[in-house]
Amino acid sequence: MNRKSLTRYAWLSIAAALITITLKAGAYLLTGSVGLLSDAIESVVNLLAAVMALSMLTIAARPPDESHTYGHGKAEYFSSNVEGVLILVAAAGIAVTAIERLFNPREIEQLGVGLVISAIASLVNFSVARILLKAGKEHGSITLEADAHHLMTDVWTSVGVIFGVGAVVLTGWTILDPLIALAVAANIVYTGVQLIRRSIAGLMDASLSEEEMQAVEDVLEKYRNEKGIDFHALRTRQAGARHFISVHVLVPGKWTVHDAHHIAEDIEEEIRAGVQNSVAFTHLEPIDDEISHHDIDLDRE
Repeated sequence: MNRKSLTRYAWLSIAAALITITLKAGAYLLTGSVGLLSDAIESVVNLLAAVMALSMLTIAARPPDESHTYGHGKAEYFSSNVEGVLILVAAAGIAVTAIERLFNPREIEQLGVGLVISAIASLVNFSVARILLKAGKEHGSITLEADAHHLMTDVWTSVGVIFGVGAVVLTGWTILDPLIALAVAANIVYTGVQLIRRSIAGLMDASLSEEEMQAVEDVLEKYRNEKGIDFHALRTRQAGARHFISVHVLVPGKWTVHDAHHIAEDIEEEIRAGVQNSVAFTHLEPIDDEISHHDIDLDRE
């Protein structure tokens, strides 16, 4: 799939954010609930994040050029990192508003209509989040996955607010409204921190997942057993949706360059088949040459 076409999912997220902002802001204006206000504020963050996602997906889809020979895939990490920061800013705003309401309680009005509107907005977010998460996993896009997880956090936040405001109605304890808003803020902080950590890991050239590493090891083990060759200096990294894998292939010194090269090409092809969106590099060395083992320190546990 052309990665530029992934931007249509970002446009879907933008549309969902605009719809939910309108709905949730209306619910807050009707009820005066700070819990519903916190929900509306998070939807504003959703909009900003979706716009950022659109920009970064557009950049990430650009083909490699002279200045970026490995492509532009890491642009996606900037999107998820910015989204994490925006989430933390929103959490701070919610907390400030909730603390002010703790000291200045206010009766909540027209709860029935407000909660129905908030529930409709949650259904919109849930539907879009499922679409984004499926597309993100299918196409290896951390931007779409981050946006999906953020929307799902918004959904659970809304569910918590709805139940919390309902508890105010049942008990008459207006203090529950700001307390729930503070709990929402804490949940949002956790999500933001997780997104930032994952983004930083990608920018720091984190290695492939255990599952993907096992797929690579399976290919290498097959050639060890069938061809009597060996490997070392296996290194991997991720750049957005792209995965880079390099390994030194140690072959018998009596092999011709032609034969060794064909084996290396076969190894690269099987690695690419086993790890989605991967680029594999091999370096041939004679197994019986002492110099070949000088770079064994490049191995990583």
